[in-house]
Amino acid sequence: MAIISNATTIADAGAFSVGLGSMVLIKTITISSNTATVSFIHGTSNVVFDDTYETYIIKLINIHGDGSGSSNEGAVSINFTTDGSNFNIAKTSTSFRAQHTEGDGTDFAITAGDDLAQGTGYQLLAQNQKNADADAAGCAVVHIFSPASGTFVKHFISDAEVVGNGVQAARNFIAGYANTTSALTGVAFQMASGNVASGIFKLYGVSK
Repeated sequence: MAIISNATTIADAGAFSVGLGSMVLIKTITISSNTATVSFIHGTSNVVFDDTYETYIIKLINIHGDGSGSSNEGAVSINFTTDGSNFNIAKTSTSFRAQHTEGDGTDFAITAGDDLAQGTGYQLLAQNQKNADADAAGCAVVHIFSPASGTFVKHFISDAEVVGNGVQAARNFIAGYANTTSALTGVAFQMASGNVASGIFKLYGVSK
């Protein structure tokens, strides 16, 4: 099939190829018992998290808390490291949420309480996830851009869906940047309170 613009053939089929990039699965971590922190650290356990890829995607699938902090301890949260052990990078972020309850109530809000302004603690990916019920969990897709850059801060975005503590579908959007020009060497996840009781974490690189 040719590409045509204003009746002019720009390129014929087979004349060129375009590399659109593909997702390469780097590592899967499956949690089946209480775990405080789940991390991907470059050079550890076959993890690649450097300039091999410009973009990294992490999929969080059915993340369920153990309820030890409270029955609704909030959702999973994220932080970054430059040295492989200290997850305390200053972050500035913004967030908003849309939700719909099983009782047909709706809500849309700027969730300013989840924003960070140079905060070094963990960034929540969602609000008030319900973990008291065995069938309640949360899922998310996190993008991290150019973590190995020595020039720019490190941007990230997250799109998460959780069962909220009011028994609702709650979709949460987070965006921000890790405010460092040093290369990030790892990423970690924790529950806002309590432990990760179960769930799957998948790290992908997007080929250049």
